[in-house]
Amino acid sequence: MVRFRPFPGYRPVLNDGESIDERISPPYDVISSDELRGLQSNPHNVTRITLKPVDGRYHVARQELDSWIEGGMLSQDNDSFYLYEQVFQSGGEEYIRSGIVGALGTEPYSTGMIIPHEETFPKVKEDRLNLLRDTETHSESIFGISEGLDEELQAKISSSARNVYETVDDQGVTHRFSVIDDEALVASISSALENQRILIADGHHRFETACNYGEENPDVESKQYVMATLVASNDPGLVIWPTHRLLRCQEFLEDEFISQLREMFEVIDCPDTDDMDYHLNQGADMGIILRSGKALAIFAEKQDDPLESLDTFIAQQIIIKGLLGYDQGKVEVSFEAENSKAKTRMKHEDHDLAIVFNPPSLDKVWEISGAGKRMPKKSTYFFPKIWSGFVFYRM
Repeated sequence: MVRFRPFPGYRPVLNDGESIDERISPPYDVISSDELRGLQSNPHNVTRITLKPVDGRYHVARQELDSWIEGGMLSQDNDSFYLYEQVFQSGGEEYIRSGIVGALGTEPYSTGMIIPHEETFPKVKEDRLNLLRDTETHSESIFGISEGLDEELQAKISSSARNVYETVDDQGVTHRFSVIDDEALVASISSALENQRILIADGHHRFETACNYGEENPDVESKQYVMATLVASNDPGLVIWPTHRLLRCQEFLEDEFISQLREMFEVIDCPDTDDMDYHLNQGADMGIILRSGKALAIFAEKQDDPLESLDTFIAQQIIIKGLLGYDQGKVEVSFEAENSKAKTRMKHEDHDLAIVFNPPSLDKVWEISGAGKRMPKKSTYFFPKIWSGFVFYRM
């Protein structure tokens, strides 16, 4: 049974002339160093909690968070859910994505109710565990996908939610954050979700860290939960982008690499990257852009296993590990969610090649995850990201 409950969140109290923009941020793992300096120049920005370690610990961040509450910079709600809506453009279309923010009970993946879809990095989890140990607060939300709510309940949520913040970020995404504190409605939401499976879209590290933290504190009920934003599978704003790979390789020989590709795949030479994109739209498994400017469309042999037929799995196992020697330390990989930016980086940065993918389908993500398998790290990019700082869950 899924435990999704309201909590008495701490929310920003804005001073005269202060904007919610000064308090919030993108998730910790997508912020550049320049962006971080700008965010942390605001005295009450959430990144001063989530990204302010001293010698790997967050005692100073805890003291700062406590001072915000004592100074009235944050105030506490009654038990509430929160409605988080994001209005955005993707592919020339406008979308609205709606999620319910609450406290999600942690439980092992083995129960089959909360399902991961990607592999994780162990080092990241240690840092996030120290953050929880020292602050005893969930300052950022994971992003989960539920099987959905019925139309009547969705209508009640929309009519009952009380808007408290609204802003537009630098990417043109409108963020609307509202409070849901009607007791009967809150109970209905919890009841509707208790028998639904939840797919983790973003925040695998934070969920697994929260599970570990709960195991460290088995007698504290509030520490058996993680803050989560749940979006219904049928939400029209549930947009997934691919995450492309840019590679630097040791002793990379382009002609030899292309010959090896031809031995393993059907390879089409493309006159330019626009033609490569055309073939991607027509069913190619991936595109490859080389340092020389050459572009290729790659078609792989279809497999019965859904994971083995996944483009990012094929790229990881056959190309990045197999041909290029990632496991031998011969490859450095970076990631880019936008096709146009990947092309620009190939022109202006020192990469040997880029591997470009089609957007993954949510059905494919559910299929692979439901079979108990995990996609390679950064196989998906759910756009837009769930921003932090609108509410804190203190334990």
